[in-house]
Amino acid sequence: MKILLVGYGKMGKTIEQMAKNKGHEIAGIVDQDNRDTLADYTTEQVDVAIEFTHPEAAFQNITSCLKNGIPVVSGSTGWLNQFEDAVAICKEHDTAFFYASNFSVGVNLFFHFNEYIASKMQAYKEYQVGIREIHHLQKVDKPSGTGITAAEGILPHYSGLSGWVADNPTKKDKLNIISEREPDVVGTHIVTYASEIDKIELSHIAHSRAGFAEGAVMAAEWVANRKGVYGMKDMLNL
Repeated sequence: MKILLVGYGKMGKTIEQMAKNKGHEIAGIVDQDNRDTLADYTTEQVDVAIEFTHPEAAFQNITSCLKNGIPVVSGSTGWLNQFEDAVAICKEHDTAFFYASNFSVGVNLFFHFNEYIASKMQAYKEYQVGIREIHHLQKVDKPSGTGITAAEGILPHYSGLSGWVADNPTKKDKLNIISEREPDVVGTHIVTYASEIDKIELSHIAHSRAGFAEGAVMAAEWVANRKGVYGMKDMLNL
């Protein structure tokens, strides 16, 4: 399979090595220094693009590929106010778009269990639900996309909560997401249900980026010959 890497930071480099280890070809690498070349790639050169870039660049990068009919796997966060526009462009150009805030299989199992636990815990009003996410110092967006996805899995089960809020525990009608940035932390996410007498926690702690890269390459393999819009639930049959 011929893969175009869009974004060549830590994740891009890890994905490159993972893809090569699995026998795939890197058809090209686009980063901020040669971003103007992205629109030149076609389906004759590329089977699928894997895009991990900054929030301000993500939408343009994704849609540039989609407009050329190239299926896109994206893990960029912080741009989702334009997600529906990307979906419309994907459908207009009859290609495929696979999005996940986190490509780790373990994290997506975490999402699955998170929704199930929320559906049960909402009956126990003495427990206050909250989310805490910890990442490395270079992480740009706060809260993390994974933290927001965890919140979105909880909120449908809590009619008393009207959305999430970042680092503001005083708003009792919002689900609070605490964001912390520390050196050399790949990614930790903790959902807490706390009462006066005890605390229940569901957590996922990443030890390396390998799990994210492996999931992104798996998604590229899975979506390459499909049409439509997909996510990890589709691939993992959750």
